[in-house]
Amino acid sequence: MANIIKLNQACLLSLDLSRVQDAIASWPGQNSAVVPEPLRFDIDYPRSPDDPRELSEIPEIRLWFIRLDVQYPWFPLLLDWQSGELARYAAMLVPHEFHRTEGIQYNPEALEIFVMRVCFAIASQLQLQGLPTRSKLMNFAQVFGYELDDDFFALIESAS
Repeated sequence: MANIIKLNQACLLSLDLSRVQDAIASWPGQNSAVVPEPLRFDIDYPRSPDDPRELSEIPEIRLWFIRLDVQYPWFPLLLDWQSGELARYAAMLVPHEFHRTEGIQYNPEALEIFVMRVCFAIASQLQLQGLPTRSKLMNFAQVFGYELDDDFFALIESAS
């Protein structure tokens, strides 16, 4: 079961991260790489019925997620990956297009930068806790179609 973070228009427009801060307050001190209750977002942002945009195409919502990403670069670690929440989070930060038959198509270069940045952030967070990073990073990258090799892990370990 996932823990739901409810975001409304006031929260988004004021760039208020307090609901996220409340949801993750106890996580960094835990001695586990497994998040007990992965996080999901419930976004309530009013739109006119003729507004065809997806939530990730609304600048005010994207700006809130950019602030979240800067404040907590390792935040994707806490998301409910199995429900598609990680892909939705990425859509808020990575340029993309929607296709009826193929679904979301990320800009390949932007997606690669996003994946590598988050890999470094997750590795740092897990290392701070003294936890292994390899399997979590491999799983993260695989969600977006990337495979990490031993050279990448050697690079991360040598940079620590």
